[in-house]
Amino acid sequence: MTSQKQYRMENDTLGNIMVPTTAYYGAQTQRAVENFPISGIVLPREFIKAQGIIKAAASSVNVELGTLKPELGAAIKQAAEEVIEGKWDAHFVVDVYQAGAGTSQNMNANEVIAKRATEIIGASEQIHPNDHVNMSQSTNDTFPSALHIAASENLKQELLPAIGRLHEELQKKADTFMPVLKAGRTHLHDGVPMRLGQEFSGYAETIHMIYQQLEHNLQALYEIGLGGNAIGTSVNLQPGYIPKIIEEVRRRTNLPFRQPSNMFAFMQNMSEPIRCMLTLKELAIHLIKITSDLRLLSSGPRTGLAEITLPAVQPGSTIMPGKVNPAILEMTHMVCSQIIGYETAIATAGMASQLEINVMMPMIAHTFLHSINLLTNAIDTLTTKCISGIHVNEEICKKWMEASLSLVTGLSPTLGYDMASQIGMKADEEYKTIKDILKDQGLFTEENQQAIDPKGMV
Repeated sequence: MTSQKQYRMENDTLGNIMVPTTAYYGAQTQRAVENFPISGIVLPREFIKAQGIIKAAASSVNVELGTLKPELGAAIKQAAEEVIEGKWDAHFVVDVYQAGAGTSQNMNANEVIAKRATEIIGASEQIHPNDHVNMSQSTNDTFPSALHIAASENLKQELLPAIGRLHEELQKKADTFMPVLKAGRTHLHDGVPMRLGQEFSGYAETIHMIYQQLEHNLQALYEIGLGGNAIGTSVNLQPGYIPKIIEEVRRRTNLPFRQPSNMFAFMQNMSEPIRCMLTLKELAIHLIKITSDLRLLSSGPRTGLAEITLPAVQPGSTIMPGKVNPAILEMTHMVCSQIIGYETAIATAGMASQLEINVMMPMIAHTFLHSINLLTNAIDTLTTKCISGIHVNEEICKKWMEASLSLVTGLSPTLGYDMASQIGMKADEEYKTIKDILKDQGLFTEENQQAIDPKGMV
């Protein structure tokens, strides 16, 4: 039998409920804990921080507008700032898969801040989670705004810098490898010669274009609908509340948040997380392509292409001594596969927008923020533990290039496509180089020699 000393009695509009004595949350959070024992996953630190930012900003503005007593506002603000710092994270306990739209998550924040603020102010007055902490707010405007704030901070401070470092490292490799000639490949078959640096420059520019697209997405995420309240009509607000709270959020984050161009569109849809997630999906697709290329180019080392060597980070086999696998590239591919699945999950949840709100916001918030964190960690690891340590095997690049049947392409202007094709096919059949066949057929002139010189074809 559970000791009564471990619990206290709380109540809400549905009646009484037992809450752990040490918990800073109250009745509505406890109901959510009991109703949704689903995953054991809660929304991440950055989302809780964003909730604290909103609650602190609202308390300041409500005091300024005269709707909240200064002593209550000061206590709420202090408690909310402790939430921002992470002091009460252990008391944010609502599962990601919770009641629609995030009402339980909002009440979790309201209750924790109310209890802590009551402690701060003392026994003189009870601070109410709805009447005081949630004043001038609704779950429906604060939850998507908290998501935009959290995602904007993570994109600006974490993911974009990680992508920038990856682009910089790929560009360094492109510059370093530019003198190295190699065989190009299309359809995984011989292609005309190219420079290894050109191949890497393609990777670098692809990542740079994604960086630019995410910067564009970030500008859209700076729209926050605080003050929209239940459905966008700004019910129960004092005049001037919206610009003041947005300015307060701007001050606290040092990011250029602004009012939505249309409050109702903001409330009805999860448009910006959906659009940004599409960019993250594209990033994942490109990373899979790049890492797959690097796995092919480093394959071997004796039975593959082996044009480049990856840094060895761990043993690759429990049975084959000395084997080293492209572990970092494989990890990146796994993360990117997860991101592609996450984009589908968010797109599906986006379809749940009905009439004035989207009720799948908690799942969207978890999935979107987790995607940003996963990609940040994977990209930083890819950059530091793989890309920065890649070395070229110039002799192997030269060997494959000289053996490539695609050198015959240089003969088309002088011998014609059909004759050049016959030379290429004969070289393949006899397992000889193009140069050998030209010599066999008495066609190895100075002009034709220059035509198949890889340096002249790049």
